[in-house]
Amino acid sequence: MKVEHADILVAGGGVAGLSAAAAFGSAGFTVICVDPAPPVTSAEAEGADLRSTAFLQPARQVLEAAGLWDRLAGHAAPLQVMRIAEDTGDRARRFAVRDFDAADLSPDRPFGWNFPNWLLRRELVARLAELPNVDFRPGLAARGLIARTAEARVTLSDGGAVAVRLVLAADGRDSAMRRAAGIPVTTLRYGQKALAFTVTHPIPHDNVSTEIHRSGGPFTLVPLPDREGEPHSAIVWMERGAEAERLRALAPPDFEAAMSERSGYLFGPLTLASQITIWPIISQMAARLNGDRLALIAEAAHVIPPIGAQGLNMSLADIAVLLDLAQRRPGALGDAPMLAAYHRARHGDIRMRVLGIDALNRASMTGAAPLTQLRKIGMQALHDIAPLRRAVMRLGLGARG
Repeated sequence: MKVEHADILVAGGGVAGLSAAAAFGSAGFTVICVDPAPPVTSAEAEGADLRSTAFLQPARQVLEAAGLWDRLAGHAAPLQVMRIAEDTGDRARRFAVRDFDAADLSPDRPFGWNFPNWLLRRELVARLAELPNVDFRPGLAARGLIARTAEARVTLSDGGAVAVRLVLAADGRDSAMRRAAGIPVTTLRYGQKALAFTVTHPIPHDNVSTEIHRSGGPFTLVPLPDREGEPHSAIVWMERGAEAERLRALAPPDFEAAMSERSGYLFGPLTLASQITIWPIISQMAARLNGDRLALIAEAAHVIPPIGAQGLNMSLADIAVLLDLAQRRPGALGDAPMLAAYHRARHGDIRMRVLGIDALNRASMTGAAPLTQLRKIGMQALHDIAPLRRAVMRLGLGARG
């Protein structure tokens, strides 16, 4: 069997895996990135990922270092305000609205910038093509892992093998690399599913991301650049599983009526602008982030419900910590001290965010009147007490404590 050599193998070609390949490739490491499925880089293509990703402020540094920000900036929709709209059940005053404005923290920078996931994949693949030391191989999967003192050997689905100093497992919540390393995970299931799609609407979003809370889960509208002159948003609609499946099966006019009602017509009647995708909602956390010559990142390490724009930003924080450790001691890439330091730097923060988002999701799901009232009181306190509001916003952007 012919064995190829590189510094790093990235298992997984989603947004996180491609970002890791770009970051380490831009830093001068030789990288092979594999994924069993070619990336879908058009919104209209079958299998397109119609979710959107909000890159929060700290993520921009990672993207700039990876040579990605200039590619993405022209497609960005700034997120200036995070709005929480609590459904009161009162027909006269349906929503209690609380705004969290980035100006409280910085007068000239938004919380972040939103992008469609299919567009991110398109620009990431284009960036990898510019890097001579990065070899992206869609259509190949990482199957087996044998770790030795000096290197790890990964077998691929075409029968080949790659010997590297570091394996980055970015191969998702069912990570084959994590299983091969024997790293257990803790999984929490909610009985929820999320619908993802995009819409146009007559009332501009004004760069406000809006989470509408009602029992079953939040309904979130995230700004996108205008589509053919009309305001355009990405939506993630979380509901209990059976209800989500019922909604997905509706005819388009009935679905548009249902989503417009669920949005409370805050942006006027919503018009479906894409296909609808659906996926189950879970929380998951790996017991450790490191194995022999192996680092878990992104959903191989942590999965959370899509609340508060935390998911991919946690993944970019994983990449930033690993890249910093690798650049400090390039000769020690992938050794046990480096990977132990990665685990120490990230695991506590990941645990805090997984537990925090789990609590928020359970609070959003509840239909019990006392718990609903408690949720409303808590949200009001987070908003109305200025030092607490700013602390929560800083925490959401990635600050500790």
